[in-house]
Amino acid sequence: MDPRTPIRRTAPAVALLFALTTVATACTAVTGGVEGKPGAAGLRDPYFPRLGNGGYDVTHYDLDLDVDVRPGRDELRGTATITARATQNLSSFNLDLTGLDVTSASVEGRPAAVNRAGSELTLRPDADVEDRLRKGRTFRTVVRYSGAPRTVTDRDQSKEGWLKTADGSLALGEPTGSMTWFPGNNHPSDKASYDIAVTVPKGLTAVSNGEPVSHRTTGGRTTYRWRTAEPLASYLATVAIGRYTTKSTKTPEGLEVFTAVDPKVARASAPALARIPEIMTWATGKFGPYPFSSTGAVIDRRGDAGYALETQNRPVFPGAPTTGLLVHELAHQWFGNSVTPATWQDMWLNEGFATYAEWLWAEDTEDTPTRESFEAAFLDDDNWAFPPADPPSAAELSAPPVYGRGAMVLEKLRQAVDDDKAFFGLLRGWATAHRHGNASTDDFTAYAEKRTGLDLSGLWDTWLYGDGRPEDPDAPVTP
Repeated sequence: MDPRTPIRRTAPAVALLFALTTVATACTAVTGGVEGKPGAAGLRDPYFPRLGNGGYDVTHYDLDLDVDVRPGRDELRGTATITARATQNLSSFNLDLTGLDVTSASVEGRPAAVNRAGSELTLRPDADVEDRLRKGRTFRTVVRYSGAPRTVTDRDQSKEGWLKTADGSLALGEPTGSMTWFPGNNHPSDKASYDIAVTVPKGLTAVSNGEPVSHRTTGGRTTYRWRTAEPLASYLATVAIGRYTTKSTKTPEGLEVFTAVDPKVARASAPALARIPEIMTWATGKFGPYPFSSTGAVIDRRGDAGYALETQNRPVFPGAPTTGLLVHELAHQWFGNSVTPATWQDMWLNEGFATYAEWLWAEDTEDTPTRESFEAAFLDDDNWAFPPADPPSAAELSAPPVYGRGAMVLEKLRQAVDDDKAFFGLLRGWATAHRHGNASTDDFTAYAEKRTGLDLSGLWDTWLYGDGRPEDPDAPVTP
């Protein structure tokens, strides 16, 4: 995400922790004598307890969206086909969806009863197919829905969900907005592959994650099909609709670069976009093999969002990006998109790493040692509001300590290792060990200590979890 966005720095703290509504666990007999119980209506995330759902793991989303783009508010008709594997014997399960109306649902081709409470959909399958919901079995759910997708306001007062732009729309999902345009298991811990088809009025372009499969115009409307084969967290899914100029090129190493740019900002965006191949070559040298099949960017005119986001394969920017911001969002493809946080409390593993990538880029291309970037961050009072691994509430997930102090943790780790070859080997090893998976702060600290053979408890206690600014930034970090 864009660390320069003022609105994400100045929002008041909002207490978000609240009790998870108790889900009934009474057993229900199913075919073959197997007993099932409802999947949990939330995953007890530290900041969003009701986000996500238990009892199953999604393996693939097939989304078919028909969008009537209107000046004030769009109308959407969607069909979501969700393939999932049961992780327990299920009698019912939940999906996350907000605002849109469900017209029908089925499981394994049979109608399913649907109950709704706010953003929670509870589906109870027909008794004839309950045997397919045994633990370990794969089942398919189809949900048809429609309505005007919403823009939602985050706890930090920024906007996400379905956003209007100057000539179209933009779907952004961090941290909860994807459930404004499709039903699913909306938590970073459940990643899946995606097929997304978007039908829009002729003359508009629809861009999404992954690779373009086809586009076809019939009766004044064009359908664009996109496919993402690598695991994708729902908050990183996007749809961008507008009058974009698109371009597909390749890096010297053969990696596809797909860009979609609003013509109004094309000239201003050109210098940064021209450096994508250079950035990708540099980042691969620092962080290891690129984890996806393509890269690129979507650049729109400033709309409701006002911030950049690391949407998978091609990050989204609200206007022409600086080179540093482009480096930040592309670094997220390793740190955040491939290695995805286990919970939202682990956000610094995304933002601290991407911010440190900016420092490394400045060191290698602008003769600004990371030590200078560290010192500037150390003197910034905003970075000391709370420990980066323990934001006080969801309102602070994108606040300065998560970025600046998160990057300081990595600079102190580099100093503790005192060997650049070993340090960058650690970064590459971390990206490789959790490629296309999820990881927590505890996973990282354990990995770093195992990889280095050092007791780094002093570093973690002071820089990652400590309250307040240390008196001496150069104090030893190992016992």
